[in-house]
Amino acid sequence: MNILVCVKQVPDTTMIKIDPVKHTLIREGVPAILNPFDGYALEAAARIKDKNPGTKITVVTMGPPQAKAVLKECIGIAADKGYLVTGRTFGGSDTLATSYILSHAIKKIEETEGKFDAIFCGKQAIDGDTAQVGPEIAEWLDLPQVTYGLECFEDGDGLKVNKEIDGGYEVIGIKCPCLVTFTMPSFECRYPTIKRKLMANKAKFEELGDDFDPTMDAAHYGLNGSPTHVKRSFTPPVKEGGMKIKEETGEDSAKVLAKILVDKGIV
Repeated sequence: MNILVCVKQVPDTTMIKIDPVKHTLIREGVPAILNPFDGYALEAAARIKDKNPGTKITVVTMGPPQAKAVLKECIGIAADKGYLVTGRTFGGSDTLATSYILSHAIKKIEETEGKFDAIFCGKQAIDGDTAQVGPEIAEWLDLPQVTYGLECFEDGDGLKVNKEIDGGYEVIGIKCPCLVTFTMPSFECRYPTIKRKLMANKAKFEELGDDFDPTMDAAHYGLNGSPTHVKRSFTPPVKEGGMKIKEETGEDSAKVLAKILVDKGIV
C-alpha cells in the first residue's frame, strides 16, 4: 500500500500566551512540535506497515524551511520519505487556500512516488482547531473520506476504518484511493528508535516552491486568496465566583443551596 500522511509543525499550545495589547499569539520562545493528531495519522499508517512490510509511507508538510524538523521526526518514527511545500506567496493561506496548495502538491508528488492508495491526516491542528484541511483536500481531489478515525486496516481494495462516535466507534468500509482523518486512539503511539533517528539525520527532503505547479491559480492561495480573516485573538476574562455557602453542617448548607436553586427556578 502507498500511503501519504499530511503533517504540520505547530507551536506547543500549552505554552502559548496572548499579547494583551495586540491580541495576537506570542510565538517567541514557544517550541514547535509535530501536531499530535498528525502523529495519530502517522501511527495508523505505521500499523498498516507492520502487517504489510511492503507499505510505503510518504509525509508532506507545508511551511517555512524549519518545518523540515517535523519531516525528520516522522522519518524517525515510521515514514520513508518527506516533502516540504514552501514559498513566500503561500504565506497567509487559510484552511481553504492551504488545502488547495496541498491538493496540487499531492498530484505533483504522485508523479514521483506513484498514485497514493490512501491519504491520512490528523483531524485538526491544535493551533487552529478548525478540522477543515483534511476534508477540503478530499474535496479538491474528489476522494471519498472518513473523519474521526481511530484505527484502520487493509480490506481487499479498500480500508476498514474504526470511526469514533459518541460512546464508542463504528466500522466503515471505504474503497481506495481515499482520505481518512484521525483522532486520538486508545493506544500509545510509537516513539522514534535509534536506528530510525540515524536514518532521519541522513534524510534529504525535496522542496516544492512557489512555482512547482504553473497551473495553480494565485487567486486561490496566499493572503489574497484566503476568504477567512482573523480579526483578533483573546483570552476570555476569568469570572469571579458567585456565592459561598457556609453553614454549621453540610446538611444545613445543602438545604440552603436547594432553596436558592428552587427560588431561582433552576430545579
